[in-house]
Amino acid sequence: MPGGRPAPGQPTSDHPAVEHPPVDRAQYALAAVLAVIGVWTVVDSAGLGPGFADQAVRPGAFGYVIGSGLVLLAVLLAVATARGDRAEGEPGEDVDLDRGTDWRTLAGLAGVFAATVALIDWLGWAVVGALLFAGAATVLGNRHWVRNLLIGAVLSVASWYGFYVGLGIPIPAGVLDGIL
Repeated sequence: MPGGRPAPGQPTSDHPAVEHPPVDRAQYALAAVLAVIGVWTVVDSAGLGPGFADQAVRPGAFGYVIGSGLVLLAVLLAVATARGDRAEGEPGEDVDLDRGTDWRTLAGLAGVFAATVALIDWLGWAVVGALLFAGAATVLGNRHWVRNLLIGAVLSVASWYGFYVGLGIPIPAGVLDGIL
């Protein structure tokens, strides 16, 4: 140290340099997305109609609860990230954590969901729900097509009746309109 000054790159005191962990931008991005969706949900819920006078719970109540919960989770995630909390991968029993993403399976599931969205108005929930279940099960490795379709049909028809009759929420019947 000529002249009492430290050489470039050397610590300026006797204390060792403190290393700060790298900023986890992905967690901050997730917190921002949660906050945006939460605020949007609350704002959208404020625009709902008053409903009926005999309803104990107004239509926007669930939107307020869900939106507020999302904003709270966003704040908690941002605070935890700022404190240095980092997400760690969970060790899996039969999952190879060193193996990459199975893009073929992911693309197959995305295709099944896209087909569901595209066909639901035309075919209706009872048919599309069965195809959704059977398609997702097949993409994930189950090769019992007939059983998948039967289970999907039972689940989709039961959920259709649960919404339509039980809750009074009409969902598309599609080609089975008049039969269900």
